[in-house]
Amino acid sequence: MNKKIIIRTLEKIALYMELKGENPFKVSAFRKAAQALELDQRSLDELEDVTKLKGIGKGTGDVILELVATGKSTVLEELQAEVPKGLVPLMKLQGMGGKKIAKLYKELGIDSAEALKQACLDHEIQKLPGFGPKSEEKILKELTEFDSKPGRHPIWKTEEAVEFVEDILSNIEGISEFSVAGSYRRTKETSKDLDFIVATANPAAVKEQLLAALPIQETIASGDTKVSVTVEFQDPIDIDFRLVAPEEFVTALHHFTGSKDHNVKMRQLAKSQNKKISEYGVEQEDGTVATFASETDFYAHFGLPFIPPTVREDGRELDLLDDIPLIVDLPDIKGDLHMHTTWSDGAHSLTEMIDACRSRNYSYMVITDHSEYLKVANGLTPERLLKQNAEIRELNQKYDDIEVLSGTEMDILPDGSLDFDDEVLEQLDFVIASIHSSFQQPREQIMERILTAMKNPHVDMIAHPTGRIVGQRSGYDPDIELLLDWAKEYGKIVELNASPYRLDLAVEHLEMAQEKGVPVAINTDAHAIEQLDVMAIGVRHAQKAWLKKDNVVNTWPLEKLKEYLKK
Repeated sequence: MNKKIIIRTLEKIALYMELKGENPFKVSAFRKAAQALELDQRSLDELEDVTKLKGIGKGTGDVILELVATGKSTVLEELQAEVPKGLVPLMKLQGMGGKKIAKLYKELGIDSAEALKQACLDHEIQKLPGFGPKSEEKILKELTEFDSKPGRHPIWKTEEAVEFVEDILSNIEGISEFSVAGSYRRTKETSKDLDFIVATANPAAVKEQLLAALPIQETIASGDTKVSVTVEFQDPIDIDFRLVAPEEFVTALHHFTGSKDHNVKMRQLAKSQNKKISEYGVEQEDGTVATFASETDFYAHFGLPFIPPTVREDGRELDLLDDIPLIVDLPDIKGDLHMHTTWSDGAHSLTEMIDACRSRNYSYMVITDHSEYLKVANGLTPERLLKQNAEIRELNQKYDDIEVLSGTEMDILPDGSLDFDDEVLEQLDFVIASIHSSFQQPREQIMERILTAMKNPHVDMIAHPTGRIVGQRSGYDPDIELLLDWAKEYGKIVELNASPYRLDLAVEHLEMAQEKGVPVAINTDAHAIEQLDVMAIGVRHAQKAWLKKDNVVNTWPLEKLKEYLKK
């Protein structure tokens, strides 16, 4: 449990209360409690009694204490049971807040996207006070666009589903090993469904336990060795389970990881050696079937090095074997250049984030809390930033195993100016510039804003350069090729934001950056200790672009990085 989880829970309770049509003062109380926690610079462990904070009353305090003690909220669970499930997805529609949805539910009984669409077609919406014909037309347009989105799940949703299923599989008796396969294992941005390979000598017993443990909405198929189900997990998701004999696990995992083009190339190679690959093993020239203890052994059988799942895409990986050792890998990462603390909207304190980075054996790290403009994230004023800067300098003297650099994630403002003056920026070790506002501006205006940051000699890196959220929004549509040309010209780093929500830059843009010789930093943008773990996803995403470790600045020794920043 950390402060950020409590804040999100309080905000979720407020949202569900709003959808239910509760008293606005009760709704406001939970939002005020969340804000009180957000604005306090201490982490949860540093707060002696969180319920004594100004803005937290008895009701909200009881919820917080229950969360800390049990990890759950009875209030939230009751609200989730009472509020129709179909109302929550309506929040994804642009311009549809909790109050509007509650009104539609109360006045017209609308409890789903289908009911809302029918009400629009019947012109019932425009009759309600506060809506009108234009609102109705806009809602219908949003619904149509929402319906037309491809039936694929973004990686930040599938990641949670994978963790949920892995937890179930790890507690089922009779399974010797298991792994997710398919496009998720290849770190594709989106997946149509999920695939799991499960090794067991007793498939019938495992299948029985699996079906009993999963929250199944629909059973699509249930054979002796294959189970296909639709699982209720936020948005329903289809999952295929392949139950295989332990000795077949490796070849089945390879086969169902794919991609199709990779498997075709492997089968062609096997054929040239008078062998035949299947999901059950590799048939030899003499008719015997070889099985393997690992995928490394599988590839070695054909005279190949291990090929990471991330690059098994279009078949070219078998022609670029010499490049595989050069690709960035997780052990190459020496530091993280983008993270937040309780000084802005993070869940943990400076010392807690430092200790977390030390536990990951990083040589260096940068604290980059938000700047003043981002008030929703409790952004730092110049005075607070310089006070934090002094505290970081002082803390840094305590450690001989890591260097803690002082930085900021500074907003590029809608008018094109930067949130801090040069007099402030020159006192920091590392300056990130990023856009968080006015995404709808014309491309030319967006590019002018970015150019301002590029030209500033104190700015070191452009963060999440397109502002996209995978599967949800495309961002502010910059001219990426021009942005990268500017980065090359002005000596700036571009970020690969490793958050599974962002993965920004996208693969094709990372390939372009490497071709142009623009250095990349893989950063977590962590707002809590556990989010530092997304570095692994970021690295796998970088591998898909064949990003070489020499092109990733946070694989460099600290002295090399410092020398680059001086230039």
